[in-house]
Amino acid sequence: MPVDPSGDFSSPEYGLSLTRRSFLAAHAILAAPALLAGCTPLGVLNSVVPADAGVRSAASGVAYGRSPRQSLDVYAPAGAGGRSPVVVFFYGGSWSSGRRQDYSFVASALSSAGFVTVLPDYQLFPSVRFPTFLDDCALACTWVEKNIAEFGGDPSRVFIAGHSAGAYNAAMVTLDRRYLDAAGGSPNLIKGMAGLAGPYDFLPLDTRTTIDVFGEAPRLDQTQPVNLVRRGLPPFFLATGADDTLVLPRNTRALAQRLRAASVPATEKVYPGVGHPGILLALSVPLRSRAPVLADIAGFFNGAAA
Repeated sequence: MPVDPSGDFSSPEYGLSLTRRSFLAAHAILAAPALLAGCTPLGVLNSVVPADAGVRSAASGVAYGRSPRQSLDVYAPAGAGGRSPVVVFFYGGSWSSGRRQDYSFVASALSSAGFVTVLPDYQLFPSVRFPTFLDDCALACTWVEKNIAEFGGDPSRVFIAGHSAGAYNAAMVTLDRRYLDAAGGSPNLIKGMAGLAGPYDFLPLDTRTTIDVFGEAPRLDQTQPVNLVRRGLPPFFLATGADDTLVLPRNTRALAQRLRAASVPATEKVYPGVGHPGILLALSVPLRSRAPVLADIAGFFNGAAA
């Protein structure tokens, strides 16, 4: 479809939102036409941004479960010797939209920094509600533990990350051991978590999306990452944009405070002049200078893996 840079490419609350300003910035920097049939805004980005060098696609469309949505892609540093640390990245989209193919620029960025990177899809609303998508995320992590060595990854150094709703998913799987237990994963599988602009403290439910997705949970307090903090957790990297008006920075601040109160290492970053989509788009090659998101995540994971 032709791209209209004057449009507002937005998805519902807590999802990926490509605002007019962010899209125009990306479009101006890329300075390339995007006339791709059936494309999404992120699909356009993937199609026109320069690719990171030294990255290879190691596997595509690998099933980690029986549902068509339970599939994943694997990217790896080209020519890496030995086993590399692993990052499992969960995308956002209000728990109701998204597809892994649109986030190859994220996997490329992380793999260029030396990580074998796994991009899973997971089941979405309205087909499922809380907590089924978390079960999927835990199942994908368990697949990684059992299989990633075949792709050059080190199963003893597995990290998880996400943006927006995906950051929520990553936080929940890290905080609540019941998800990995049910999926057959090792209790200490996750060595660190990085969340970008995640909703971690959003009660009371006051949007159509959150009511639909979480409203049937028997205990709403157990849907909130801030209520599941405990001692003995792996380190967290929590980042947000100072200009994020979709998932307010107070979410990052609240979870970081709870973690530190429980003696869990928590690195908190606030990027000036960055909004909700901007913190994700800063991982792409042309927008990387806007905020050191990639360098900060890579530094955090490398430190945790040492």
